[in-house]
Amino acid sequence: MGGTLRGSRIDVPAAPGLRPTPDRARETLFNWLAPVIPGARCLDLFAGTGALGVEALSRGACAVDFVEADARLAELLRANLVRLKQPAHVNVGHALGFLAQPGARYDVVFLDPPFADELWATAARALEANNRLAESAWIYVESPADQAPALPENWILHRESRAGAVRLALYRRAEASAKL
Repeated sequence: MGGTLRGSRIDVPAAPGLRPTPDRARETLFNWLAPVIPGARCLDLFAGTGALGVEALSRGACAVDFVEADARLAELLRANLVRLKQPAHVNVGHALGFLAQPGARYDVVFLDPPFADELWATAARALEANNRLAESAWIYVESPADQAPALPENWILHRESRAGAVRLALYRRAEASAKL
């Protein structure tokens, strides 16, 4: 963990399909996002351990909403947030159900579904269709290294890297790309 929570750890249970983003990959991502995280409203859509959202809070995000379908993981995430004294909202339920509800628009979205579920394209369409992205939104997508998911045409690849068997990719909505 970096930022104000440097050196803090989050509890990570053994759970099928749970694949926390490695420290080095998180460091790369947050170096990319350094100019936009302070004051940003973030969404950790398939939260799991919540490592990405907690890191965003640690680096100055003004708010993070977490969405996790597994009630046990969501409860552990809540406990980690309380222990780390980080105010955030943990939503228990499926990411697509969350996106279908009226709600906030996000400056930064962490889109890292379980690889076996292959929900990148479906979740990306739901983010756009339900007006859940700020005009200048940044979207981080984590996928298998040999797979670039089909994403909306207005998401422009900004940066990408690989960490072992994982592809790290940061996108920006086309409406904001001219402001870079």
